[in-house]
Amino acid sequence: MSQVALIRVTGADQTGITSLLMQHLSDVDSSILDIGQAVIHDNLVLGVLVEFADGIPVSDIVQELSAKLQTLDMRVKLSLISDEQYQNWTLEQGKDRHILTFLAAKLHANHIARVTRFLAENGLNIDKITRLSGRVPLGYISVDDHEGLSVQADKLACVEFSLRGHFHHETGVRERLLELASQMDVDLAIQSDDIYRRNRRVVVFDMDSTLIDAEVIDELAKEAGAGEQVSAITELAMRGELDFDQSFSKRLALLKGLEVAALERVAKRLKLNDGVEKLMLMLKKLGYKTAIVSGGFTYFAEKLRQELGFDYVYANHLEVIDGKVSGCVVGDIVNGERKAELLKEIAQREGVSLQQVIAVGDGANDLPMLGLAGLGVAFRAKPLVRATARQSISSNGLDGVLYLMGISQRELAVEETVAIPAENSLVG
Repeated sequence: MSQVALIRVTGADQTGITSLLMQHLSDVDSSILDIGQAVIHDNLVLGVLVEFADGIPVSDIVQELSAKLQTLDMRVKLSLISDEQYQNWTLEQGKDRHILTFLAAKLHANHIARVTRFLAENGLNIDKITRLSGRVPLGYISVDDHEGLSVQADKLACVEFSLRGHFHHETGVRERLLELASQMDVDLAIQSDDIYRRNRRVVVFDMDSTLIDAEVIDELAKEAGAGEQVSAITELAMRGELDFDQSFSKRLALLKGLEVAALERVAKRLKLNDGVEKLMLMLKKLGYKTAIVSGGFTYFAEKLRQELGFDYVYANHLEVIDGKVSGCVVGDIVNGERKAELLKEIAQREGVSLQQVIAVGDGANDLPMLGLAGLGVAFRAKPLVRATARQSISSNGLDGVLYLMGISQRELAVEETVAIPAENSLVG
């Protein structure tokens, strides 16, 4: 019979440790069953699960290895693995796998304590913890540290937990996770760790309150002197308390007679939401196709296409007669069902499955497309939408989507010379 042993090497990281270990093991009849290595602040943790042929003096071999590595200030620990322990380990590979992404302005021990306690209480075992965000200087400013000062977007703390296990009530787990995130003022998103996670190819965005910081129809209503009336209707619609088509038609009718010049005035004062430029830059560099699918208006969506390079734009075409808004749109209203249809059409045109599509939105009319996409993200959304969507980002910028995709800050490598629109305005 063979013998199985776990060999752990720890100490100051330096070149050649893994090579030395493997060379030592290659001198005897052995095979590698598992291997893992991590470096935390220049300290190496290396583990190797080794199968030795029967009769090989494993303890002697490890003692010789330890003597060699001691000269390099490295420590070696040996654990013999029984047949039962090894069998139990192999059976674990059939369990469901998940990724939990933690995103916050600053990472505190209390955050990790509460998150890991939550995972343990729900039967999820942590296989690996990885920091996706970049290294930060000591004492960097976060929104919790000093009033009026905030951490830079690329200095956010992001940690990814690779999990194993099965939860019987997925909806309940997501609800409790959302509640925990709200209590700590962080973002927590859990998703299946499957073949599609790092193989998304298309990203579809809502526009109003997702890419930009306002509902355009509300801003147009202010120009028309009907701001309070329209805002009240918009709020009910976004919360899912009012049918979108009816609410849209009511709001649109209140814009009748608005001079077309008002559209340009509104466009000039609209601002992009945090992280939009960085996210779009990275998606384009990585070859993703991007789309705006909006219940807003093409006039403003097309400006975003010109500014940020979206591949597709679908929105409502505002009818203008004799230089004035008529109070109607040309064609069908882009509502929740139409958004879902358009998402499917884009995926089909690009030759990808729905599992390879990411959808991002904030309102109740975004829920159909969020539920259809492989990764549906509610961004700074209303309570109903956050509770219904599988993932959400509420406390951070839109570029947090990159972390949900498993992309690290190191991989992003954003050039500091990238031109950003003046004051993040829609019209530069």
